[in-house]
Amino acid sequence: MIKNQIESILFISNKPLTSKKLAEICNRQKAEVETVIESLKREYNESEKGIKIIEHDGKVQMATDKDSSEIIEKFLKEELTGEMTRPQLETLTIIAYRGPVTKMELEQIRGVNCSLILRNLLMRGLVEARLDKKIQTTVYNVTPDFVRFLGLTEISQLPDYNKLSSHETIESLLSRDEDKEKKMVDAVHE
Repeated sequence: MIKNQIESILFISNKPLTSKKLAEICNRQKAEVETVIESLKREYNESEKGIKIIEHDGKVQMATDKDSSEIIEKFLKEELTGEMTRPQLETLTIIAYRGPVTKMELEQIRGVNCSLILRNLLMRGLVEARLDKKIQTTVYNVTPDFVRFLGLTEISQLPDYNKLSSHETIESLLSRDEDKEKKMVDAVHE
């Protein structure tokens, strides 16, 4: 079970993670997580899979196999230059009107996992991520390039920005989510 959990987390994570962080997330001992990571590395790295587990500077992450680099490059080029999908546009709109916003808030508003969409928007240079030290989590905001692309000088020039950036239904939804998140954090620290 722990192996499946760590494998799933590494799969959806858009950044490298330490074994300490994985242990916190899975509520396990760091040594147990390190053993699982070694097992996953053997499983992925010693076989002919398209995914490898890389480790650098005490952090692990899933990455594509180097032999697949040409096809991945072709795919990513199409992803970055092609038209945006409806889910990408919805996510970008939420970030534009609500940013900075956490991944959890995005998923609460949209009702679906946003990991791959965020990765794509980050790669396109439309969204940027930064650590919010106050809440100790990553938040997403649109980039200056996004604002410039729309021909605006500031994000508040978006249509109905004041009304939509603080819509009471979304505020209510997110405040309930913040209460749940606080309870989860408190439970972990007990």
